[in-house]
Amino acid sequence: MGSGALAANLAGDLLPARAAEPDVIVIGAGAAGIAAAKQLRAAGRSVIVLEARGRLGGRTFTDSSLGPPYDAGAMFIHWAERNPWTEIARELSVATPNESWGSSFQLFQSGNPMPAGDRARRRGAFGEIDRRLDNADLEARDLSVAEVLSDLGPDLAPVAASGMLLSIGEESARISARDYQRLWAGEDYVVPSGYGNLVARYAEGLDIRLNQPVTAIDWSGSRVAVTTAAGTLRARACIVTVPVGVLKAGAIRFTPQLPARTRDALAGIGMGALTKIALKVDERFGIAPGTTYFEAGAATRLISFDLFPGDQGIVIGYCGGDFARDLSTAGPDVAREQIVDLLAAMIGGEFRKAAGPVSFPAWWTDPFSHGSYSVCMPGHAGARDILAEPVGGKLWLAGEATAGGGAMTAGGATLAGRTAAAAVARLKV
Repeated sequence: MGSGALAANLAGDLLPARAAEPDVIVIGAGAAGIAAAKQLRAAGRSVIVLEARGRLGGRTFTDSSLGPPYDAGAMFIHWAERNPWTEIARELSVATPNESWGSSFQLFQSGNPMPAGDRARRRGAFGEIDRRLDNADLEARDLSVAEVLSDLGPDLAPVAASGMLLSIGEESARISARDYQRLWAGEDYVVPSGYGNLVARYAEGLDIRLNQPVTAIDWSGSRVAVTTAAGTLRARACIVTVPVGVLKAGAIRFTPQLPARTRDALAGIGMGALTKIALKVDERFGIAPGTTYFEAGAATRLISFDLFPGDQGIVIGYCGGDFARDLSTAGPDVAREQIVDLLAAMIGGEFRKAAGPVSFPAWWTDPFSHGSYSVCMPGHAGARDILAEPVGGKLWLAGEATAGGGAMTAGGATLAGRTAAAAVARLKV
């Protein structure tokens, strides 16, 4: 953990018995919460951040449990030309080179190399899929991605599924095509030192209380009362940056309950399950660092492997949708068994002896996320904007789910956190 994270942690894990009431309480020390707190402090507001986990960053997390670090959550600074993390990284002298794919990309079917004809058909299919999604007329009805692509046929349908599962992390029948059209595009940068480390470092100097899951928010009075196991804090306003999955799970009790309009918006947003499984592997088997092996034989078992990224002794598997949910529910031992079996089929039986321990921060079963990032369901493309509306002049819900075209990214979460903070800063304290 970087020095910035340490400085933020010095505020302590427990709520002081008689803490001075802050102007604002921010719930969640991920990208949105940290950005909101930084902006509020710059505006002269006192702010306390309550974080459920024992670390910073939320779903932006650089995991070093296997030795070589890797980003278990957010990895790319997407649409880097306008992503705030590009400038933040520059200010902190953190390198962010353009994203580059590995030295080679190989396709497999059930662990065997895919025939050349099938590979060529897949390459041609992606252009057709992108064209249809970009040009679909959705004014009259917000269709699912699956409905827009429904006439692709048996050859192209699995290609469409693989694109959604490894980018959105969800089955195409559950993705609003209108919301998908809205998402921003641009250059992708990477953070070799760790995106999660960068976010944690940005938190330096903030008053952040770790290990403080919020269980209740009472906004019935003149001030907002926020309760954790350590006690209750009150403030003029509260910015809630926990993931949609946590809100939908009812982990936080609101008094009074959130307005029907807000609840309806929440009902229209799900959580994808984009998942990474890292495996420590010391033997390289002559494979160039950064090589990608993609298992595309069955739509129910799509997984992409990044082999030895950054010339490190790990292999990272990426999967999404119901397959990722099943692996997450089954747990790390079952996940390790399945990926070792598949890699052994791809590389050779000797791979089993080289396979080491696994790291599996499964976002879907994590009680502080319940998924990787938000996905608008078909017919609910407007839910993000509604969710961003202030509640009672005291509560703001902010995060990647309220980021419009920047949704599903740490950059979008940061912009949403700043937007909420700007509104709160205008309130009379």
